[in-house]
Amino acid sequence: MHYVTAEGLTKSFGINPLFRNITFHINEGDKIALIARNGVGKSTLLRILAGQDTADEGNCWVNKDVTVALFEQEPHFDESKTILENIFAGGHPIMEAIKSYEAAAETEDGHLIAETITRMDELGAWDFEAKVKQILGKLNIHHLQRPVNQLSGGQRKRVALAKTLIDIGFDHKHTLLMMDEPTNHLDVEMIEWLEHYLNAENVTLLLVTHDRYFLDAVCAEIWELERENMYVYKGDYENYIEKKAARIDSELASIDKARNQYRKELEWMRKQPKARTTKSKSRQDNFYNIEARAKQKIEDARLQLDVKMSRLGGKVIELKKIYKSYGDLPILKGFDYTFSKGERIGVIGKNGVGKSTFLNILQQLEPADSGKINVGETVVFGNFSQQGLVIKEDLRVIEYVKSFAENFPLAKGGSLSAAQFLELFLFSPDKQYTYLSSLSGGEKKRLQLLTILFRNPNFLILDEPTNDLDLPTLAVLENFLSEYQGCVLIVSHDRYFMDRLVDHLFVFEGQGEVRDFPGNYTQYRIWQKEQQMLAEQIVKKPETAPKNEVADTAVKRKLSFKEKREFELLEQELPKLEAEKAQLTAQMSTGNLPFEELSRISERIAAITAELEIKEMRWLELSEEG
Repeated sequence: MHYVTAEGLTKSFGINPLFRNITFHINEGDKIALIARNGVGKSTLLRILAGQDTADEGNCWVNKDVTVALFEQEPHFDESKTILENIFAGGHPIMEAIKSYEAAAETEDGHLIAETITRMDELGAWDFEAKVKQILGKLNIHHLQRPVNQLSGGQRKRVALAKTLIDIGFDHKHTLLMMDEPTNHLDVEMIEWLEHYLNAENVTLLLVTHDRYFLDAVCAEIWELERENMYVYKGDYENYIEKKAARIDSELASIDKARNQYRKELEWMRKQPKARTTKSKSRQDNFYNIEARAKQKIEDARLQLDVKMSRLGGKVIELKKIYKSYGDLPILKGFDYTFSKGERIGVIGKNGVGKSTFLNILQQLEPADSGKINVGETVVFGNFSQQGLVIKEDLRVIEYVKSFAENFPLAKGGSLSAAQFLELFLFSPDKQYTYLSSLSGGEKKRLQLLTILFRNPNFLILDEPTNDLDLPTLAVLENFLSEYQGCVLIVSHDRYFMDRLVDHLFVFEGQGEVRDFPGNYTQYRIWQKEQQMLAEQIVKKPETAPKNEVADTAVKRKLSFKEKREFELLEQELPKLEAEKAQLTAQMSTGNLPFEELSRISERIAAITAELEIKEMRWLELSEEG
């Protein structure tokens, strides 16, 4: 089924064109990644397709049977309402029934709960409710009566993502899902679940992402916006890189050929008398076409990171017996580590286990409860935090940078003015006089990186550095960090970024436990899955072996008719009880159930356990009787 056709779309901001005369089609089942440098128009194009913006020229046609859903980087909510009210704002009877049921489940009103359950039964809403539970649980969204204006940025992003997934899964048979950086503020387990979910749902997808593993797992086609044009590549990210390099080589060869031809044609044009009209009109017209091609520039502008690093002495940082807790929640329990020069360490763990607290303690921005932190005299921290740019008033880019320093030292000696250094970071002279409030999210991140690096840090702390950075800038940052001589500590959910850069991991496992794992993220996940498989095998063996052995004996016994019947019933009942217990235990382990539901399940598990003990004892007695 044909979803979208766009013909000759053109969009500019002021005198700067984002894209010009682009044409494309989207069909049912397509999974497309849209990539480009920051500020080139990725988000604008998504808004045009969603009907939230208009193109300057061209037409965009969306099939009347297709619903377009847009997940944006900056979610919009009714701030006066709760999480529950914002997520289930559709007004459909099934959605209203689920909203009422979820609200009742957070109360102790048995009558109200019974009413909502009856309504759910009448509408046959339980299958969709199970999907809603899965989405909310996997995205760690609880306390649904909490007002959205009390949520952090990451929590708001996850609530917006949940709302989008619930909306498209509700009753839209034909949906074009457009997502702008959906993996920002998700931990790795959430990202891996989202990959699986999008593939299982078989949605039609147009995706903007900097996460290359996520891109490869979900998309089969890449569109690139570059130099006002759109280029289409089939296949994964690696194929895109190869094909793009080949395209640029071909374009450069074509320009060289046009330049040679231009020189010949220019000579011919100059020889012709101005007054003569016998000159070939078609050749004159062709000359101007050749001139345009010959003067074309392939600007593959790259962010250059040529920054001086302060000398790092032999002593870096020593942490001895560090303890830190928030109330009853332990963050660190006797953490010991001595950093060495040139180390590149990744920090991973679920949201809320204390990764950011650890970074603050390391920089002595936050005190530990006990222990010693010895920081070498030569250590200069560079902290690339999630907080982003900190500004007291809206300044122009050049004014903001000059508020730190007028000149910046370079690694190979000499220095650059603030304006020159900004150009090094792809801020053109026009862009330097733009107000900070007008910059895109990625441009603000690039400016934040600039202001950190010019201080010559030799111990870089990068807290989610990949959020909002475009893929070309990310590639250059990775190259810079791989050759960086100082220490690097990285907190990131970008698995590709981590795999390429880190030597080992600090794994925050919760309850103050930190594992020092000798490898990158992918190696850790392989090890983790192997450990889970071993644990499952150990659990299964004692459950099955004794019963099989006893069952074999039971078959040989001679029982009365009544005893045989009782024995047969027990053999049917025991597996059912065990299955119910396993299912309830799995529900509890998800950690996403309200307190009342947890209490009910806990009581039922206790009852099943007692019943199992009685029935298993009777089963053993019958199996031994002759």
